[in-house]
Amino acid sequence: MTGSIKWRALFVLFCCVFALVALAPTFIGGSLPGWWRDTFPPIQKGLDLQGGMHLVLGVDVDEAVDSHIDALVDQVEMALRDKDIVFKRVERQPGFSLAVTVYDDAAAAQVDSLMQERFGNLETLTLSTEGAYIQKNFRLANQEVEATREFAVRQALETLRNRIDQFGVSEPVLQRQAGNRILIQLPGIADTKRALDLLGKTARLEFKMVVEDANPQEAIKGNLPRNTELLYERNVNRANGTVTETPIVVESRTALTGDSISDAQVRISSQFNDPYVTIQFDAIGADRFEKLTAASVGRRMAIVLDGKVYSAPVIRERIGGGTAQISGRFTEQEAADLAIVLRAGALPATVKILEDRTVGPSLGQDSIDQGVRSVLIGALLVIVAMLFYYKLSGVVANIALLLNVIFILAILALFGATLTLPGIAGIVLTIGMAVDANVLIFERIREELRSGRPSTLAIESGFAKAFVTIIDANITTLIAAIVLFQFGTGPVKGFAVTLSIGIISSVFTAVFVSRLIFDLVLSRRQVKNLSI
Repeated sequence: MTGSIKWRALFVLFCCVFALVALAPTFIGGSLPGWWRDTFPPIQKGLDLQGGMHLVLGVDVDEAVDSHIDALVDQVEMALRDKDIVFKRVERQPGFSLAVTVYDDAAAAQVDSLMQERFGNLETLTLSTEGAYIQKNFRLANQEVEATREFAVRQALETLRNRIDQFGVSEPVLQRQAGNRILIQLPGIADTKRALDLLGKTARLEFKMVVEDANPQEAIKGNLPRNTELLYERNVNRANGTVTETPIVVESRTALTGDSISDAQVRISSQFNDPYVTIQFDAIGADRFEKLTAASVGRRMAIVLDGKVYSAPVIRERIGGGTAQISGRFTEQEAADLAIVLRAGALPATVKILEDRTVGPSLGQDSIDQGVRSVLIGALLVIVAMLFYYKLSGVVANIALLLNVIFILAILALFGATLTLPGIAGIVLTIGMAVDANVLIFERIREELRSGRPSTLAIESGFAKAFVTIIDANITTLIAAIVLFQFGTGPVKGFAVTLSIGIISSVFTAVFVSRLIFDLVLSRRQVKNLSI
């Protein structure tokens, strides 16, 4: 055996051993050491193979614009106070607009100057009078509206990704689709109701001051004081666990939001042994919370989550340190999920479930069984055909085919790729393409043998002449697979991944491994006639 053949044989042997080591956790993972399974994780199965959830969510982008206008109302109020401009009120108006009401023309001119200086994204609409007052109307510019809608979808995508990461789903798929839609696939998830609750919760946390002198019963009838709103406080009976809601009137203006939350953790109450959620504000939020509590000693502050009051404690003293808590007789899972969504951040707008499909584990197992069956049947037919047509040389092609499948699976495991049902179809297609390269080589060798060349020269010439054709054919197919992966989604990508890996592996086994086997045989004994 020459040195070249020896080193090539050692290289192929190393590739085979390494591939088997990488695939071991996939097939016999339970009996292997933990470090082995951590180093070479098993092949991940897609949604169609192991079951799970397929969701399409729609983001209410107009609600995000409304929230942006609400924030601008607060910012305009603060800017007017900073500039000592006397005004009557700042309020929302229909059509993504707001109005500033002042007492005279001088104040109106000051408002115009301020809006141009600090709020260039607001366009001046009209100047109107309201009795003895002057009302300046402003509207959010069209480009700002579109930018807010676009940002809402992107922020919702990132927020949902953070929630899923903390939820602990393996190999999730999150992709933005046309318009304001988001595709989510959660393979292997068992508790679908919990996942829907976690993903659909807006988790908008607000702190609002309670209006003590307002009559909730009158508010229910529609008699609300100006700049207030009616909410309902969640009350839990500790004796029987029943939940009731009590009407409560709060200020419309949000004193503080949960945007400044830096952390949220579950704690257990020492008094009632119930879980609750502690929240920690960042530096800016802690300062604002301390100032808010200092200015509101003796008043009740409602802690509002997604429009529902969870508690409304009385502020006894200034609260420093930037820590607050949310209690509401939660179960441990409810408290844990609430902490997750608060840490991940609130969604910029409500999301609606437009499509919800659940693939059961049994259906996924059926897909696996059928996929494996198709691979085995396809491989068996190819093996029989190669043996029948090329005799003993067909054995070489079949060995290369077997190694090709092993290398494909090993590469999938090494790169953490997800195997899907279309991916299995890609493997079946690769099996046919793999022997196609051997067919090209064998036909070239036949031509050389018919011309009277000895076996050694016929093999060398056959591989050399077929090499360029094999490379050309596989490169064009590889380009098509890369395009599918780049521009395709979901199942198309799964097919493109296995097809791409299969092309590279099949070229290696057909050109390198097959040639090595022929060289090994010829180096050990003189062959006058090839069985081909």
